[in-house]
Amino acid sequence: MPAQPEGAPVWADAMFPDLEAAKSFYAELFGWDYDPGSEEFGNYTQAKTSDGKHVAALSPQMPGMEAVPAAWNLYLATADAAATAEKIKSAGGTLAMEPMQVGDFGTMVTAQEPGGTWFSVWQPGSHAGFEKVNEPGAFCWAEVNTRDAAKTDAFFTSVFPYDVKKMADEHVDFNVWQLGGQPYLGRMQMTDEFPEHVPSYVNVYFVVEDCDAAVATVQRLGGKLHFGPMDSPFGRFAAVGDPQGAAFSVIDVTAAKGEMPSLD
Repeated sequence: MPAQPEGAPVWADAMFPDLEAAKSFYAELFGWDYDPGSEEFGNYTQAKTSDGKHVAALSPQMPGMEAVPAAWNLYLATADAAATAEKIKSAGGTLAMEPMQVGDFGTMVTAQEPGGTWFSVWQPGSHAGFEKVNEPGAFCWAEVNTRDAAKTDAFFTSVFPYDVKKMADEHVDFNVWQLGGQPYLGRMQMTDEFPEHVPSYVNVYFVVEDCDAAVATVQRLGGKLHFGPMDSPFGRFAAVGDPQGAAFSVIDVTAAKGEMPSLD
């Protein structure tokens, strides 16, 4: 993949209490294979599609984090992790840790923005991020689902050079964050339809060949359907959760229906 602009999604991973169970679930759902996990890096395990392209990673929970629920985490591109960390703090965000170099792979920062969403930034070294996107088994989109849109909007536009466009839809408060005139991320205000215990989070979308079949697989393997399946101008999609509770979405981008919404 070519170098991505500042603030573009470049990688996704998730930590699980039971790594082997997670590997089995996603292998059956997405057809993923896995590189051997490295003990040096806490058995961090990269997932790849059948053609060997790396598309995400799974890892066991780190010691002391047993109480943290399983969740997907999104990494945003930066050319200078240390400088971005300072921007995060200046904008009211909280660092989980200072910039950390991960071997020769790159440098990462994990943070929480004032609206409650956890995310990471990635300054690439030998690991540039996704080797494939927008194809079955790979990442295609992500949305920051927030309990406090005002705080979230102010934070992310202070840290990254997003051009904000509002979706013209009276039924949903949804912004599209663009870079260079192209959409890279969405931001949705969470409504009462979300259970009270669900915090702000990043909803990561993975492409599937058949949304309904993917939902059936999720449920057969012990996961949950949270919303959908639903047709949209972007494809037929559903919000689901894996058996360990990590939420994400699946989408068949070939099954788009309806007119694209206008952006203000």
